[in-house]
Amino acid sequence: MDEAKPAPFTVSSLTDRIKRSLESQFTKIYVEAEISGWKRYPSGHCYFTLKDSGAQISAVMFASAYERCRAKASLADGAKVLVYGNVTVYPPRGNYQLVVLAAKPVGEGDLMQRYLELKAKLEAEGLFLKSRKRQLPFMPRRIAIVTSEAGAVIHDMCNVILRRFPNVEIRLYPALVQGAEAPASIIAGIRYFNRSADIGWQPDILIIARGGGSFEDLFCFNDEALVREVAASNVPTISAVGHETDFTLCDFAADVRAGTPSIAAELAVPMLSEIVSRLEEASRHMTSALRGRGEWFAQRMDHLSDSLEAALLASLNRADKRLSAAEGRLRPSLELALVKAEARLSRVEESLRLLSPYGVLDRGYSLTVDESGAVVRDASLLKKGDRLRTRFAAGEISSVVD
Repeated sequence: MDEAKPAPFTVSSLTDRIKRSLESQFTKIYVEAEISGWKRYPSGHCYFTLKDSGAQISAVMFASAYERCRAKASLADGAKVLVYGNVTVYPPRGNYQLVVLAAKPVGEGDLMQRYLELKAKLEAEGLFLKSRKRQLPFMPRRIAIVTSEAGAVIHDMCNVILRRFPNVEIRLYPALVQGAEAPASIIAGIRYFNRSADIGWQPDILIIARGGGSFEDLFCFNDEALVREVAASNVPTISAVGHETDFTLCDFAADVRAGTPSIAAELAVPMLSEIVSRLEEASRHMTSALRGRGEWFAQRMDHLSDSLEAALLASLNRADKRLSAAEGRLRPSLELALVKAEARLSRVEESLRLLSPYGVLDRGYSLTVDESGAVVRDASLLKKGDRLRTRFAAGEISSVVD
């Protein structure tokens, strides 16, 4: 028998399958290529092609990414660049493109090469696997922050956290966040908060933060020892270094990456007012559900009561009919039995009457008894002066023996 043919794709369903596959596999990637067909539109968006000797791919850099790009003056036809972005599919045209989030001219220095080599090494070890990531607690009580005590970062984060959820404790470990000594300083902060038994304070979330800066300024967060320390932290970590387009290796090693320190503060705690609102809404839904359930049960009881009453009446009617039918069958039997009993009683009475000593009186005989009531059967036994009573069928007389 021929195997059943699989259902055919529609163009839309096939494109959607391709879109989901490509966009899930090729995200946050680096591509080295040459720019061709560079054009910036009045909207600020830039459209161009990235190519090498064997292939090419359409690319777009939206206005927001272009304005943040420090190397935008170098972006032109023929420029060799290292771009960072995500592959997307545009279904109406059925083509794919690279959305460029950041771009740098090739040969900007050895830092990028070191970054890419270390990233590849740690990825191969599985240090950045999603399976290692932990979920942040929904409602933390204690938040530890490792960042500089100077500048606006710590103040902005505290303001955001306490505005969203006032009932939380915050502790800061002041650390260097730039320069050659920064990695060791940040590592010390991470270890400090991981020794909860020593400090008597167990944080629920650890945030490593720094404001924006150049690639060189942020490079301390690509230090191998620091990245490994972030990955090994016992406390769930949020890495919030630089801006949205800045990706350090600490971002990949942390449980959660935040685009900015302020975003990290928002991710760390829920909005208390929203929780209260949701609880109130849930309470209203529960009250309504319980009320509806109670009304349903009340109606159900009424229906059951009506059904039971009807069933009882039907049962009584059936019993009454059976009783009437039984009575109809029993009455003739009782009447017949009564007639038979009366007949038997008449016969017994007649027999008793015939056997009674008084029965002979009706035939003309009499019965004489002495004073004691004994029947006189022999006249020779009487003496003069004995008193006797003689009974007839009708009446009696008294006599004295002379």
